[in-house]
Amino acid sequence: MRAVWLREFGGPEVLEAGDAPDPEPGEGQVLVAVEFANITFVETQVRSGTSPIPIRWEPPVVPGNGVGGVVTAVGPGVAEGLVGRRVVTSTGGTGGYAELAAVDAAEVFDVPDGLPLDDAVALLADGRTATMMLRAARPKAGERVLVEAAAGGVGSLLVQLAKAAGATVVAAAGGPGKAEAAARLGADETVDYREPGWAGKAGPVDVVFDGVGGDVAREAFTLLRRGGRMVSFGLASGEWADVKDEDAAERGVTLVRPAATPEELREFTRSALAEAAAGRLRPVIGQRFPLEDAAAAHAAIEARTTVGKTLLEVTRPS
Repeated sequence: MRAVWLREFGGPEVLEAGDAPDPEPGEGQVLVAVEFANITFVETQVRSGTSPIPIRWEPPVVPGNGVGGVVTAVGPGVAEGLVGRRVVTSTGGTGGYAELAAVDAAEVFDVPDGLPLDDAVALLADGRTATMMLRAARPKAGERVLVEAAAGGVGSLLVQLAKAAGATVVAAAGGPGKAEAAARLGADETVDYREPGWAGKAGPVDVVFDGVGGDVAREAFTLLRRGGRMVSFGLASGEWADVKDEDAAERGVTLVRPAATPEELREFTRSALAEAAAGRLRPVIGQRFPLEDAAAAHAAIEARTTVGKTLLEVTRPS
């Protein structure tokens, strides 16, 4: 099969397309003919060898943790009825940038009828995360909610979910184009966090969804009213917010640290897929790259030129 290899850590150019052995589904596994592979910002950090999150790839390895496609075979102990089903699934951390992936049958999610497969892949990780963050912070109708990285994969979903909850949504994005994208998703107000004094334009808020970390997150923290909540879902800046608990307590603010069981995480994914199938949640797929161009996809993400989700597309010779 065709796949993308990481043979050493470094810049995007270390990702190279090549051949790999076809995987065989083992006990409790299914084989998925991949049509779309998900790329996350964290994966670009892991590839570079600088990730602050303890995710480890041991080169040579085929990266990739989220795929969507059709089940073509099952291993021992798995019902044959899964064959032919459209599914999305985590790969366990590696093996996603490839034409085929052998994955645990217990980790696959059926794609609801009427939901395009690419949308389902875009929701696999980001939909779960956004749903989890929303339920942790519990914004109320009438509250002001600041969403950082509002044009990103998770942020764009949080804009929609917070708006549906009745909140007034302030979208903070890196650049006017991304701010406009957040406005099209329903954000009531937008600010460009690259501009000096952006926090003054955002004004006081009750909830901060922190997808940037670093100085942006620390400035967003100062906007929270008493009784406010701050929950972090990403670190696009390369570092966490590092807001101290005692500072939060002094200001009457709660730093929410979500925790969930594996089954709760699965429920968050199912919820996001169901909301999208019902037309109430729309993932933004801003760019697509052929499988062989995974290096270009990583470069675009690192250059901050992407909007929403970035997917790899697998095409097979006819």
